[in-house]
Amino acid sequence: MPVREACLWWRRLALALAAAVALPAHAIPTFAEVRQDFKPSDTLILSQEGEIVQRLRTDASVRRGQWVPLADVSPALRAALVLSEDKRFYEHSGVDWRAASAAAWGNLWNQRTRGASTITMQLAGLLDGDWRQGPGGRSVVQKLGQTVAAQVLDRRWRKDQVLEAYLNLVPFRSELVGIDALSRTLFDKAAHGLDDREAAVAAALVRAPNARPALVSQRACGVLRDLQQRPGQPAVRVDCDALDLFVTAALQRRAFDASEGIAPHFARYLLRQQQAAGDKPAAPPERVASTLRAPLQRFAVQTLAQHLRELQGRNVEDGAVLVLDNATGAVLAWVGSSGQLSQAGEVDGVQALRQPGSTLKPFLYAQAIAERRLTAASLVDDSPAHIATASGLYIPQNYDRQFKGWVSARTALAASLNVPAVRTLVMVTPDAFHRQLGALGLPLRESGDYFGYSLALGSPEVPLLHLTNAFRTLANGGSRGSVRVWPAQPGAAPVRAIDAGAAFIVGDILSDGNARSRTFGTDSVLATRFWSAVKTGTSKDMRDNWAVGWSERYTVGVWVGNASGAAMHDVSGTSGAAPIWAAVMGFLHAREPSRAPAAPKGLVRQAVQFGALQAAQGSAAGAAASLPLEAARQEWFVPGTQQARFAIDLGPTDEPVVARRGAKPSRALPAAAVEAADDPSARILAPVPGTIIALDPDIPPDRQRLQFVASGGRDLRWRIDGREQGRGARWAWPPWPGRHQLELVDARGKVHDTLQFEVRGAGVLSRK
Repeated sequence: MPVREACLWWRRLALALAAAVALPAHAIPTFAEVRQDFKPSDTLILSQEGEIVQRLRTDASVRRGQWVPLADVSPALRAALVLSEDKRFYEHSGVDWRAASAAAWGNLWNQRTRGASTITMQLAGLLDGDWRQGPGGRSVVQKLGQTVAAQVLDRRWRKDQVLEAYLNLVPFRSELVGIDALSRTLFDKAAHGLDDREAAVAAALVRAPNARPALVSQRACGVLRDLQQRPGQPAVRVDCDALDLFVTAALQRRAFDASEGIAPHFARYLLRQQQAAGDKPAAPPERVASTLRAPLQRFAVQTLAQHLRELQGRNVEDGAVLVLDNATGAVLAWVGSSGQLSQAGEVDGVQALRQPGSTLKPFLYAQAIAERRLTAASLVDDSPAHIATASGLYIPQNYDRQFKGWVSARTALAASLNVPAVRTLVMVTPDAFHRQLGALGLPLRESGDYFGYSLALGSPEVPLLHLTNAFRTLANGGSRGSVRVWPAQPGAAPVRAIDAGAAFIVGDILSDGNARSRTFGTDSVLATRFWSAVKTGTSKDMRDNWAVGWSERYTVGVWVGNASGAAMHDVSGTSGAAPIWAAVMGFLHAREPSRAPAAPKGLVRQAVQFGALQAAQGSAAGAAASLPLEAARQEWFVPGTQQARFAIDLGPTDEPVVARRGAKPSRALPAAAVEAADDPSARILAPVPGTIIALDPDIPPDRQRLQFVASGGRDLRWRIDGREQGRGARWAWPPWPGRHQLELVDARGKVHDTLQFEVRGAGVLSRK
């Protein structure tokens, strides 16, 4: 081929290559577009105040932190990077032709020279994959394209923009991309805090991201020497051995946790909810606004941890706190666990299914009041009850193992008495109460018949999130709304779940310190300086402890226990969750009042009196004496249920009630009446032969008792399975499961009566 034609051919080839690379090179994005398209591997959750409350990793393919402005990068790192990668960065126009010539000359003579790729050229490769180096190096077209793109970048972008974008996009090591991820992972600090030694290591990693520690430290030593060298001064001696130890330790660190902040469980729930609602974009969002209040969230976290430390000797390590805004349903605080105090910190106690215990009672009484089966002043019997079920007799008991006799429904609910609650459920029926719980947003996996009468004492499992929102329904007059976790979250329109009058009456009961004093005393931690209504609960075998209540503006729910399901030791309703509830409520109302709600239209308020009518001993028929049961007071009623006096006819005082053999007593027998019986032959009145006892699953076994009652005889003894267990005509026995032989004997060992019975359920107690 003639020389002229050959030159023309090469010229055409050069023009073709230039045209091939010019079009994509000129399509380089602007700095603003690159910054806008940058997506961290983490999502930042912001509080109402705009404060970052949680950082959560949402991209598992890469570890990329936040975009760091150049002004927030330490001067040492900027200098080290330029010295290591591109000494004439501020002088050339994107391509260092002097370095390129030196590299070409060295390649011609097979000499190892420093690469000619500038920071700007490397950035061009990061912005466009067409110019990125492959396993076999760059092709001629790629090199030409990268060169053209670098010059375009240098004309369109400022030098500080080039350096800022490069620091945020360059891969450093393994999955780490960008200076924020590198500095937080290897050095556990922000980029603005890197010193000379750390900056030298970072610059060395740019050259060889996945090199061995020894090679990284060798290169870092050279960068550090150049960095610390002063113009006109002697060479600086750098301790490379110490630097080698530092590099080896740094490369092993993983300080940049996948999640960091004060609301990890809330953050995950929020992002899942956004994804389910379709509000989440294709790529994970960089920042998400939430409904949390940062100061309140911090206080709740600290209060829970502090109180659980105080309970460590009682085998309690987990807890959860939830605060809702009554009007909007916004989540203001969400603490899912006790963090480092827990062995299951990843378990979200706000969403975990746990037994709510007595916290279901307010909804039961609200339903009974709405259905006009009870009023707040109705008298209910707190005495031993034997309720027939498919598995035997269900015998509800109170937590303190004592019975209060006839009490008003107000006292029964406020003092959390179990037997009246079960009697109320008998009136309402388990299936109807099951439907009521579903309407409150507490759908249960099993039917009402499955739980039976233990449903009144909170035997099903519900999450704190749904339970707290159900209490918020009471705070809102029986209107149930949805919970919101971000400001613009859509939600369903509120629905009527409970009669407004019944909801108000239940709230009035739960705010009544005098009514709860029978169980909690008058100076309980539940008593606040402002208006509030609260209910505590303890579940089966003391595995869960709750306090849920509301004020004028807020509903607060607290759970403490163990994620493993282990039982707590001697933790009551007022020593477990209640102090945390009271502290959070106090924080909310430190400068904000809480007034009692106004009664809904139609409710009737009337003065009531209480009495027990009892025929006086030796009096004429019809004569009676009135024994007050509770103090007179003003009471609220659903229209049509009001009355001025509530009394119970207990029968003549000189005629003790004695049950026939083989029949269940309708109520407890007075001890004096039993001892005074004239029958010389002692008999067992309770239990009856063949009785099957189904123990209460919601009370610890050591807190339950089975009442044994006898008539006749003196100095009676009770033998169970051949061993004497108790004495007296009346004895409360701590039961254990199994079939048992019961004998009633006297002091001489003579057997007066015997029967067999069976105990089912609950835990096995140590036999003594």
